Amino acid sequence: MQVSVENTGNLERRMTVSIPADRLSSVIDNRLRDMASKANLKGFRKGKVPTKVIEQRFGQQVRSEAFGELVRASFDQAVRQENVRIAGQPNIQAEPTEADNEIRYTATFEIVPEFGPIDVAQLQINRVHAQVQDSDIDNMIDTLRQQRRIWEPVSRPAQAGDLVAVETFATTATARVPEQGAEKGATVVGSGVMFPELEAQLSGMSAGDVREVDVAFPADWRVPELAGQSAKVTITATQVSEPKIPEIDEAFVKSFGVKSGKLEVFRNEVRSNLERELKGMLMSRLRAEVAQKLVAAHSQVELPPGLIRAEAQNLARNATEQARQQGNTEYTATADQFMVPARNRIAAGLLVGEIARQNGLKLDFNRVKETLSLIASTYEEPKQVIELYRNDPNLMSGLQNRVMEEQVIDWVAERAQATEQELSFTEAMRPV
Repeated sequence: MQVSVENTGNLERRMTVSIPADRLSSVIDNRLRDMASKANLKGFRKGKVPTKVIEQRFGQQVRSEAFGELVRASFDQAVRQENVRIAGQPNIQAEPTEADNEIRYTATFEIVPEFGPIDVAQLQINRVHAQVQDSDIDNMIDTLRQQRRIWEPVSRPAQAGDLVAVETFATTATARVPEQGAEKGATVVGSGVMFPELEAQLSGMSAGDVREVDVAFPADWRVPELAGQSAKVTITATQVSEPKIPEIDEAFVKSFGVKSGKLEVFRNEVRSNLERELKGMLMSRLRAEVAQKLVAAHSQVELPPGLIRAEAQNLARNATEQARQQGNTEYTATADQFMVPARNRIAAGLLVGEIARQNGLKLDFNRVKETLSLIASTYEEPKQVIELYRNDPNLMSGLQNRVMEEQVIDWVAERAQATEQELSFTEAMRPV
């Protein structure tokens, strides 16, 4: 195998690889013979299909698969041979025909920039700590009770916390919205979901009551006919319901899968769930803090532009999909909107990898196992989840990358100049 590498940019390289053609021929012949020994084709006894028949039917497919595997294997070998550190995926172009008994292809790719020695001891980071308290468990159980509440109609006037079913229509100087009938909906008094001037009218209304209120709708209001308009809104309360919150009894506890129905067991499970969520959030905070400080400390280093562009395009696709899931089908994000966060993400990822390389950090497989068990414990069938990861190379690779990143983050945090900060559970769980 012959390899040559040329610089096509500061961080771009083009590698040309030549392989003896008989290497491919050998792989193809071996595959065809193996298929012939196992094939079960009509008109032939199993395992007695002539190789030529197999070649006629499957030759093109076998050649394509063998060529792809040979290119991948030889490219990996060439990268190691030339001591090249690739950033991102290569663009491989094969020559259409074999020449001089050789197979040639070119691979264009970007390389990891030279960061130089990374001294993490100079980083100043803020490290957050928090604990799950009994009051946090109480608050979570109260939240679970609120989620299990039911609504019972009442004849009294509405008050804070009641669910009020309403019908509304608006009249402007030129139109009625809707043209006929009324919009139907429901809201909890005090939730802030409804337009403020309208929700303010609900308190004190009984079923059948009608009120009118003048409203100035903002220019970006979701209903085009009312956007930027002044209107008189007629609101009718059709039903008032009060919440019935379940007691924390045996039936309530069992409804969450606690077979014993004992409150103490339930509280322990709630604590475990909260501690798992808190651990994940604290790691997210630490990851963001370390990444920000690392990126800022190496802001002068040139990064692979193609890798940044690809990441920006990925972020744009995600933003567009998220907007459409939320009903905004007209929004389309562009890569240019995400170039800065894309650069930061790429820089952070490359720096984490470089720190691991410079300091000989290796993947802790016990930590992988622990993390997988933790992930699986959140599902009803943990064993099935574990088997799913073990049998799916992509899932397992993603998990290993995540664990390796967390190992590096912890390693950096232990050696950086850290300011320790204690927060409550609620404070720590707020998005950063």
